[in-house]
Amino acid sequence: MRTIRLGTFSPSVLLEVATGALVDAGLTVVESPAQSSSQQFTDLFEGRLDAVFTNPDNVLAYRLVPDNPLGRTDDVRILGAIDRGLGLSLFTGPARRLGTFGVDVPGSGFAFIGYELLARAGLSRDVDYQVTTVGSTPRRARALIDGAIDCTVLNAGNDLLAEDHGAVRGASVTEIGPYVGTVLAATADSLAHNGDDLSTLLDVVTTTARAIRSHPAIATAAIERRLGLTEATAARHLAILTDPTQGLVTDSTLTVDDLRTIVDLRNRHARSATTLTIADAVASGLLHTPLRR
Repeated sequence: MRTIRLGTFSPSVLLEVATGALVDAGLTVVESPAQSSSQQFTDLFEGRLDAVFTNPDNVLAYRLVPDNPLGRTDDVRILGAIDRGLGLSLFTGPARRLGTFGVDVPGSGFAFIGYELLARAGLSRDVDYQVTTVGSTPRRARALIDGAIDCTVLNAGNDLLAEDHGAVRGASVTEIGPYVGTVLAATADSLAHNGDDLSTLLDVVTTTARAIRSHPAIATAAIERRLGLTEATAARHLAILTDPTQGLVTDSTLTVDDLRTIVDLRNRHARSATTLTIADAVASGLLHTPLRR
């Protein structure tokens, strides 16, 4: 049995459902929960992880943007798309105040979704709200529930947990455009050592994503186990997983429109000296497989 050390932000229902298929393929996946995206990529670059489930903007930043949170770039590549945000939305606490907006890190990933949705509501960063660094999505959900922050973006079951504790769901990432929330990514060095196994992993999770719709009882039980949700809330999460606009990607494909959304968000909201184009991203080797038109 071969082992893949995989960095994740939230416990993966997809991997839970895929456990048997992974065993049949000769793979064991050991999940390593990230405290933040910068910590996740430090571990990836230093070889403590073989691959990551992460936001595609993080891969863009750590490949092409020198002034990213780590101040370094590396040959990191997107192997395939995993999901379209899994309910990714703006949330406020029960009081519906907007004073502090909690992020993983201020200059990448889901933070840009929050800035964009707030801007569309007429609210400006550092004027109408202040940004505070909290870390990964589960940490932000807990901070919102505890009242340590007033607003954040949540997904992947953390959104439903927050709602069950009184948080209020606002605008969704689906209002922005085609969006991929999670990709499988790895460095060139890891691909050289683990390429076949990572390809197998992507094949298995993609096949599982297609199968979940046909096996709702198995998927619901996996959601309850992995996320600790009630049966009713797990059923709500299953509906998100199978939603084509915000659920699991069933063919692992990242499209031109998906990449355009990611690049446009970074160019609008990153306080960076680097402006990117889709052509820049593709030419850099960001994508391990061809982009679909």
